[in-house]
Amino acid sequence: MKKFLILSDKTLRLIQSIAFASGVFAFVLCILISVNYFQLKRADPLNSPAMKSLVERMNTNPDDQQVKLEIRELDLLSRKAFFTNRWQIKTGGYLLVFNVLILIICLKSIELLKAKLPEIPGSKMDDFWDKRKINQVWVAYAGISLVSVSLVFAFLTHNQLGPELKRAGLAGQNIGSNQQTKLPGNVPSAADTTLKNISGKGANDSAQSASTNLTEGYPTQQEINSNFPSFRGPGGNGIAYQKNIPTSWDGKSGKNIKWKTAVPLPGYNSPVFWSDRIFLTGANETKREVFCFDALSGKILWKTAVEKIPGSPAQVPKVNRETGFSAPTVATDGRRVYAVFANGDLVALDWNGNKVWAKNLGLPKNHYGHSSSLIMYQDMVIVQYDQSGDASVMALKGKTGNLLWKTSRDVKISWSSPILVNTGKRQELMLVAEPFVISYNPSTGKELWRIDCISGEVGPSLAYSDGIVFSVNEYSKLAAIQVGDTPKQLWENNDFMSDIPSPVATKQYLFLPTSYGTMVCYDAKSGTKFWEKDFGSPTYASPILADGKVFIMDKKGTMHIFKPDKTYSVLGQPQLGEGSVCTPAFAEGRIFIRGDKNLYCIGK
Repeated sequence: MKKFLILSDKTLRLIQSIAFASGVFAFVLCILISVNYFQLKRADPLNSPAMKSLVERMNTNPDDQQVKLEIRELDLLSRKAFFTNRWQIKTGGYLLVFNVLILIICLKSIELLKAKLPEIPGSKMDDFWDKRKINQVWVAYAGISLVSVSLVFAFLTHNQLGPELKRAGLAGQNIGSNQQTKLPGNVPSAADTTLKNISGKGANDSAQSASTNLTEGYPTQQEINSNFPSFRGPGGNGIAYQKNIPTSWDGKSGKNIKWKTAVPLPGYNSPVFWSDRIFLTGANETKREVFCFDALSGKILWKTAVEKIPGSPAQVPKVNRETGFSAPTVATDGRRVYAVFANGDLVALDWNGNKVWAKNLGLPKNHYGHSSSLIMYQDMVIVQYDQSGDASVMALKGKTGNLLWKTSRDVKISWSSPILVNTGKRQELMLVAEPFVISYNPSTGKELWRIDCISGEVGPSLAYSDGIVFSVNEYSKLAAIQVGDTPKQLWENNDFMSDIPSPVATKQYLFLPTSYGTMVCYDAKSGTKFWEKDFGSPTYASPILADGKVFIMDKKGTMHIFKPDKTYSVLGQPQLGEGSVCTPAFAEGRIFIRGDKNLYCIGK
């Protein structure tokens, strides 16, 4: 009996300690929930001093892209703070309920374990115990009230603050540039609301915001040109439409390097940019992943493993070391991002990185590894799939993955990527593989024209300007072709040729890079060579014409910047600080470069 009493005393003290700790913790939670609730309720990001200052600057200069970027960034921070507070309140509510239950259980246990002294009628202690019971009742009432109010606050946070902030313009899935912090409802963010009120337009004057509806429709050409949605930019043609592009930086010292982020898996695909996001893929023998980076901070917003795809082959394809398992560059329409890998897996992901649909196109049959990049046309994702014995080009519905059309091609294996051009008469999808350059109607896959002009294992993609398309391949020739229903070859040259990088053209000039590091400038109409320049390092990346300049990165990480003119005039040779074989992507005032190990953001 004595042993039992000792055990009971120890248990009683332990339960009393737990009850005390639970009570204190519950009290602290009540205070924190209440404080957070009122802070969140008072928050008004649209009328903050910082936002008002930015609005005044925007009123002064409505076309200032930097101010728009700052508004979106401030809005992003406000929304992140909102979600942090809401999570704290919601989680605190759950913890509070849990602690109250523990407290009740402990108090009941104490009541059962604690020995009760017999009451003596008329004792002097009667008054003391009566008052103590009254105090306990009031403490209990106060505690229950505090807990109840706190739980109500937590409930309101979950169910009412969303609509309240919605009316303030804060709630929404995007911030005009598609920042991915998910709020209840599909309503413009503070940045969208502010920018729209100022300009009468969307959050981006030059690009209709994809936040209007991320699941339906497709972007306008103006919106596409304001981004960098595929390999070599809009239409895959090597031309970017952004301005204020930096020409000076240094990776070692950090000059004009806004951020750099390690890429988790290797890959030779190039970055793609849309509004405030950058997309890449990476893969090895066992893993395939798609990455989404925040363009402002470089933070990896999400990464999605591409696995368990229906029909995906169990065997790992044999690939060349310089191709790898994720050579094709992704494509995006601002609603979804699409990626294809060396084993034929094709996947569509939403803006959160969730799989929308996926399928396997069949194990690629080639001896280097699949490397043709994807491209978008309206609401279709187009795949060039020139494999041994089964060459084709196909279009799939972006939203569902349903096959819209597929056209067989009587060509040999190729590693080039398609381009989309407006010839002035119509939109044309142009592909190159031995022995033809062939043009298709991108809506139907119907062949428009073809010309026999190339041979060998074709790696470089086409370049187009002013009615002329240019094809090139090592051990073949460089050819200029006048497009149309009856195409004709205008001129050819076999002095300099490329087996990897693609050319870029203006109305006056064609700029042809070679993989061994020589850049050549021709007259686009006649084929007259104006100049050649040896960069002194091999070059696998393709040149991009942006902001009135030509940018091309060599394998050592030196960006060669020059004027598109009949004489070579260097404008800069900034160093990345690590090697690169990938083509850069461009945004307003920024360049995104995938190095051998890191993704870089370069800006003034």
